[in-house]
Amino acid sequence: MAMTLEEFTKKSEGIRRNFRKGQTKPAEIVVGMGTCGVAAGAQDVYDTLINEIKRLDLAVTVTPVGCIGMCEQETLVDVVREGQGRVTYGRMTPEKMKRVLQEHVIGGRVVEDLVVGNLEGDEEQPYPGLDFYRKQKRWVLNKCGFLDPEKMEEYLGYGGYQGLVKALSEMTPEQVIEEVKKSGLRGRGGAGFPTGTKWEFARKSPGNKKYIICNADEGDPGAYMDRSVLEGDPHAVIEGMIIGAYAIGANEGYIYVRAEYPLAVHRLEIAIKQAEEWGLLGDRILGTEFGFHLHIKQGAGAFVCGEETALMASIEGERGMPRTRPPFPAQKGLWGKPSNINNVETFANIPLIIRNGGAWYASVGTEKSKGTKVFALTGKIANTGLVEVPMGITMREIIYDIGGGIKDGKRFKAVQIGGPSGGCLPESLLDTPIDYDSLTQAGAIMGSGGLVVLDEETCMVDLARFFMSFAASESCGKCTPCREGTKRMLEILTKITEGKAVMEDLDKLEHLALVVKDASLCGLGQTAPNPVLTTLRYFHHEYEAHISEKKCPAGVCQSLIKYQVIPEKCTACGKCQRACPVGAITGKGREIRFIEIDRCIKCGACYAACPFDAIAKV
Repeated sequence: MAMTLEEFTKKSEGIRRNFRKGQTKPAEIVVGMGTCGVAAGAQDVYDTLINEIKRLDLAVTVTPVGCIGMCEQETLVDVVREGQGRVTYGRMTPEKMKRVLQEHVIGGRVVEDLVVGNLEGDEEQPYPGLDFYRKQKRWVLNKCGFLDPEKMEEYLGYGGYQGLVKALSEMTPEQVIEEVKKSGLRGRGGAGFPTGTKWEFARKSPGNKKYIICNADEGDPGAYMDRSVLEGDPHAVIEGMIIGAYAIGANEGYIYVRAEYPLAVHRLEIAIKQAEEWGLLGDRILGTEFGFHLHIKQGAGAFVCGEETALMASIEGERGMPRTRPPFPAQKGLWGKPSNINNVETFANIPLIIRNGGAWYASVGTEKSKGTKVFALTGKIANTGLVEVPMGITMREIIYDIGGGIKDGKRFKAVQIGGPSGGCLPESLLDTPIDYDSLTQAGAIMGSGGLVVLDEETCMVDLARFFMSFAASESCGKCTPCREGTKRMLEILTKITEGKAVMEDLDKLEHLALVVKDASLCGLGQTAPNPVLTTLRYFHHEYEAHISEKKCPAGVCQSLIKYQVIPEKCTACGKCQRACPVGAITGKGREIRFIEIDRCIKCGACYAACPFDAIAKV
C-alpha cells in the first residue's frame, strides 16, 4: 500500500473525517485488554461477551483496548449506546458482563451499582468527575484505553502519523531537532538528559550508517509504564522513532523490549507490519528519499540491560555489560556506528511535539522540567494505577488527590520513587515538586516512573535490604565497586535486620554506599546506594532501633520480633492454634491460648488468622 505523502495525507484525512461516524450498530462495548486487565480476568469477560452477542444475535461492536489507568478497577468495560454516552463499569466478571448486556445494552437501563464513572471529558482528562483523573494531564496516554491498538485505522482516526507527515513535508532534520529542543523534553528513562541535544549530537556525528533505539527494557519492581504504552498505543512509539530517525539520519532501528512482555511484543509486531504495509517503514517512506527499517529485539530480563551501552551489547549478541564512556553512543554505538537511545515514553512524546509545536509542549511543567510524566502508582495506596501528571505537581497531590490516600486507614510512612535506583522520601517531603532537580536535591531520582507508596507497617531497613538484594543480584560483575560493594552492603543490611550489627556498621554502610556511588562504571552501581542513603538520611532512628534496642519498630524483621497472645483480647476461639504450622500454640477449650516462644518459627500465621487482634508483635 506504499503511497506518496500527498496520497497518504488524503487517505488519512478521509479516515479521520469518517472515524466511527459511519458506525451502523446501535452499541459499542469497549473492553480493557492490557496486561492488567487480562490478569484481572478480562479474557474471560471478553470471551463471554463475544459468545453472548453471537447467541443473542446482537448488533454490537466490541473493541479491545489497552489500559486506561484505573488498574484498581480492572476488568474495565465501557458501554457506548446511542443517546446515553459512554458508561464505564468496573471489576467486571463474566456474570456481571451478562447482566450489563441484558440490562444496559439490550434494555437501555444503566446498571448503576457496577458503574465506575461516565466518560464525559476528552482523552486528556477522560473522567472529570473522578478524583483519579482530575489532576492528570494525559498526553502520552491520551489514546490508551480508547483505540484498538491492533488496528492502524484507529490510530489514524485519532490523528496518528500527522507528526511524521509534517516532519517529512515541512521540516528539515535540523528543524525537527530544534523543535524538540524548544519543547524542553528530557529523557524519560531516568537520567533526564535533554532529548533535542542528544539528537543533535547523533545528527552531527559523521557516518552513513546510524541507528536509533527504543529502550523498552523496563525492569524496576512495580513499574509498568512503558509496557502499558506499548500495549495500548504502539504506533505512537513507532511514529516517534521514525521522526527521530529522520532527524538524526538513521536508516535502521531497534525496539529492545523484555521478553516478559509478550502482549507488548505481539502488538508491536502487528503495528510494525501495518506501518510497513502503509509505506511508513521501509525504503523511500511516503515517496521521499528517507528510508527506515525497524526491528524488535527481545531481552532476557537483565536489569543492567536498561543501561544503554549494555543494551547495545545485548542487541549485538554479546553479554549485556556496560562499557566506559567516552566514546558515547552518539559517536560510537551499535556495531560501532553513531546511535541514539531513548525510552518508550520519550518517543511517545515526539509526535505530539511535532504536531503541536515545542512551545505548546513547554507551556506545561516547570522551568527545567517540561511537559508531563507517566507514573505507575503502586503499593499501600487506595487507587493503584497508571497516572500522567504535569511536571511540578507535588508528591502529596499524586498520593492523596489522585491515589486516594493510604489503604485501610493506615498512616503514610514513605514513598519510593525511581525504583531500585531511586530513593525513599518521608512524609516531611510530601510537598516536593515532581521535577528532576527537586528530586535530585532530596536524594532521589525521577527514574522511569515507578512510585511505590509505603505505610506504617513497612520496615525501612528491610526495604533497603530488599532493594540492595535486587541490585546485587542484577549487577553484571564487570566493575569491582558494584560487584563487591553491593554484596558487602547487603551483608551489613542483613546483619542489621537480624539484630547482629553494632553502631559502627552504620558508618561502614554509609561510607561503602558513597564509594559504590562514586566509583561504579554504570548507572546501576552509581544509583544502587540511593535507597540506602535516603533511608539512612530520613529514617536513621529505625537503623538505631534495630542495632541498639534489637527491635524492629514496624514488626517486620523476623529475627527481632516475637508473637504473644494478649489475654484480655483472646476469646479462646482457637483460630490461631489451628493456623500454626508447628503446634507452638497451646491451650484447650475455653482456655486463653499461649505461644511457646522456643517453638515459634515467626511465620505470622497466627497473627493473620486472629480476627480479634489478640496476637501482638513485640
